[in-house]
Amino acid sequence: MNQSTELSLEQQFSSRVFADYVRQMSREQAIEFLIDLHEHMMLKENMYKSLIEHNWGIDSDLMSA
Repeated sequence: MNQSTELSLEQQFSSRVFADYVRQMSREQAIEFLIDLHEHMMLKENMYKSLIEHNWGIDSDLMSA
């Protein structure tokens, strides 16, 4: 498999710690956490898009068309 699609040892450890943390949550806590995590992922995506548009000199109006 391509190295860019594999997790590093540190990422594997982080994933395990995260999984253990979530498993200790109540169902309600996990739902709220998941909703918050999804929002943060979308914000991160917007930040990456903005950085790429800025660095590549792309007009953001063209990207939304």
